[in-house]
Amino acid sequence: MPAFLTFDRISAARPDGGLLFSDLSLAIGREAVGLVGRNGSGKSTLLAIAAGLAAPLSGDVTPTGRVGFLRQIQPDAGAIACALGVEAPLAAMARLEAGEGTAQDAALAEWDLPERLDAVLSGIGLAGLDLARDVAGLSGGERTRLAIAALLLDAPDLLLLDEPTNNLDREGREAVLALLRGWQGGALVASHDRELLEEMDQIVALSPVGITLHGGGWGDFVEARDAARVRAETELDCARRTQRQQVQRARQREEAQARRDRAGRARSERGGEPKILLGALKRRAEASAGALDALAERQSEEARALVEQARSRVEVITPLSIDLPPSGLSAGRRLLALRDVVLEVDGKPILGPVSFEITGPERVALSGPNGSGKTSLLRIVLGEIEPTLGEVFRAPGAIAMLDQHAALLDPGASLIEAMMARHPGMTRHDAHAALARFAFRNREAERIAGTLSGGERLRAALALVCSGNQVPQLLVLDEPTNHLDLEAVEELERALQAYDGAMLVVSHDPAFLSAIGIGREIVLAKK
Repeated sequence: MPAFLTFDRISAARPDGGLLFSDLSLAIGREAVGLVGRNGSGKSTLLAIAAGLAAPLSGDVTPTGRVGFLRQIQPDAGAIACALGVEAPLAAMARLEAGEGTAQDAALAEWDLPERLDAVLSGIGLAGLDLARDVAGLSGGERTRLAIAALLLDAPDLLLLDEPTNNLDREGREAVLALLRGWQGGALVASHDRELLEEMDQIVALSPVGITLHGGGWGDFVEARDAARVRAETELDCARRTQRQQVQRARQREEAQARRDRAGRARSERGGEPKILLGALKRRAEASAGALDALAERQSEEARALVEQARSRVEVITPLSIDLPPSGLSAGRRLLALRDVVLEVDGKPILGPVSFEITGPERVALSGPNGSGKTSLLRIVLGEIEPTLGEVFRAPGAIAMLDQHAALLDPGASLIEAMMARHPGMTRHDAHAALARFAFRNREAERIAGTLSGGERLRAALALVCSGNQVPQLLVLDEPTNHLDLEAVEELERALQAYDGAMLVVSHDPAFLSAIGIGREIVLAKK
């Protein structure tokens, strides 16, 4: 199978010179390759290198096919023809057909373009779309389909996709998934979307300590990764056992040497042995003891090095543990109730009527297309705004918000300062203990919030929300996995799986909703 793009032992670095990854060799043909890794691991840099927009630090890049980027089309892009990049050739052909064309128009004209446009738009479910229509009137999903159409019109051999489903509603996500499922060329996809990554033929995991390649989609990658974690834990257990055995053997040798020394002293005290012989025996005993000490030290050092090496591997690949305190929520407590809630802006209804209740540890998803009022409804739930019509009951002090931006963190303050500001009366010792439950231990608790990664910010926000005297019994989460790498998403999932309270969640990530045990869905319609 011919390759459309080949990386030969390439390396890349951040602007400050820090290494992103090194020695990456990869040939991409008619297959979909997923890029995963923590935020800042170099996924977007690798895509830029693939597109020819950046050069690697070392190594060679060989493109042998046409490369195309999927770019999101914004609402202010103007007319659809302009967003598709076909406005100029269509206008040139119109002038030529009217007998008013110029030589420049003849050069711009693409006489097969109308036929190609019809085929592409029909293939992505936008048949008959008026090209003069303004992009602002399209839904988020329609804009995504339009971006796909612009990409397909260029007829690339290799697609480059950078977080293509981020911030998309279900319709937009389905359009991207359909594109990949039907694509006959190659694709290089950087994503945190596990549903999308399941469609991959190969997963490439980037990190400064090494690059790993796994055949198959996300499920196969997770299976291999988890097996590596088990092996690393087993190696650490073996190294620790070897270290204990070395200590025991050294002690046994010391005890045996001590017995021989006592026997030698007793012989000397009895007399009857020539002094020259006693001196030789003493020197031999001292030499033997010195050799044993050197052997014990060497073996002890080797055992310690083995343990440290095994421990470092475990620390690299073992996920963080977050300890959420219990909320004490009873099964029958009513936490939230909305009855015939309507929200209007300038007399125009943008939400409702909506009615639902959350009682006990229910886990409820709030869904609907972009623009259906999900964020407005969450603001009503939190009491930030009141509805135009209808009634709202909120259990006093029971509801807390966790949003994708972790807005309650002051970027200029340390986590200790943020914790104490959030909970007046909490001592510095108490703040340290609270942050430690969320894997911010010792110096990590002194970090400035603005220096944290997206996953660390969300973990810190969860610590602030759940560490007071009254643990929230209803967590409201607004797209919490946006901008998080997959390891951070999995950390959040493990924490929420263990949480004994209720949840109201807005998320376009079906894998996340399934992992945290969503049991009911409230669907909003776009007005």
